[in-house]
Amino acid sequence: MYMENKKTNYLNLFLLSVVLLMAASCYDDDDEITIGDWVKMSDFDGVPRSGAVGFTIGNFGYVGTGYDGKNRLSDFWEYNPEKNWWIQKADLPGKPRSGAVGFAVDNKGYIGTGYDGSVKLKDFYGFDPASNTWERKTDFPGSGRYGAVGFGLKDKGYIGTGYDDNYLKDFFAYSPETDQWEQIISIGGSKRRYATAFTIYDKAYVVSGIDNASYLTDFWEYDPAIGEWIQKRDIYNQSDESYDDDYINISRISGVGFSVEGKGYLTTGSSSSLMSSTWEYDPVIDLWEEKTDFEGSARTEAVGFGIGEFGYIVSGRSGSYYLDDIWRFHPYSAYDDSY
Repeated sequence: MYMENKKTNYLNLFLLSVVLLMAASCYDDDDEITIGDWVKMSDFDGVPRSGAVGFTIGNFGYVGTGYDGKNRLSDFWEYNPEKNWWIQKADLPGKPRSGAVGFAVDNKGYIGTGYDGSVKLKDFYGFDPASNTWERKTDFPGSGRYGAVGFGLKDKGYIGTGYDDNYLKDFFAYSPETDQWEQIISIGGSKRRYATAFTIYDKAYVVSGIDNASYLTDFWEYDPAIGEWIQKRDIYNQSDESYDDDYINISRISGVGFSVEGKGYLTTGSSSSLMSSTWEYDPVIDLWEEKTDFEGSARTEAVGFGIGEFGYIVSGRSGSYYLDDIWRFHPYSAYDDSY
């Protein structure tokens, strides 16, 4: 009788330990994917759209161009995050367009490439927020294209990849000081269109996209100090280690990228369906961590920018429905469903 009770007690303790471990594991998993909070802000004042461009100059976000389901657009808007309001600025000159790229360098913004509904474009313009004026710059030297990526690093801007009736992997650097372009080394790996780019400090990152009917899982860092692309860890479960076991929904097309306080973020876009998953990239350890899903309607072809400690997502498309909402993301706040 004593031995039976002793065995029963051991069994009960073992089962209790298993239950506690499972509970702790569930708590940890839940805690991990519910860090990061999305808050709906004042709607974008322009018409709903997809395929727009967005960038940050100082403490303001800028959004313009795109497609509203009927027409390509050339309007351009400034967002004040402190006041939570929008102000319309001067329209982009040239042809209305969607699928263009934009970036900021030295407190000025730049927009180029894109598609006007019949022609793939390569014209290029600079915006001065102090005077609210645009100036045509030297045309992008590559082929006219859409679905490319662009980013600003230090005193130069960069445009590359995209589609010109061929998938592309070439890259070009622009110097605002001289208004001149130079071709740099092409990104490694596959050609791609509809990839996503973000910058962290003095380096840029290009992730995913599509080529040969496949969603790409290679991931690249550009270091302007050495003028080279460096391949980082792939964004799928390709190793026997545990770090990438959950890398099942990072790859996508037409996602949004932005950076906040030394980390990069990838959200929205589409794969086999529209996506809301949000991932944080830490360049110090070259690892991704899943954050709270985007809380607005799942969408593709939105735009985003980072200002201070927040990231912002604006516009996009859900099927044939075009969107005009804006959401603010704080990466380190606990999830709160009362947005």
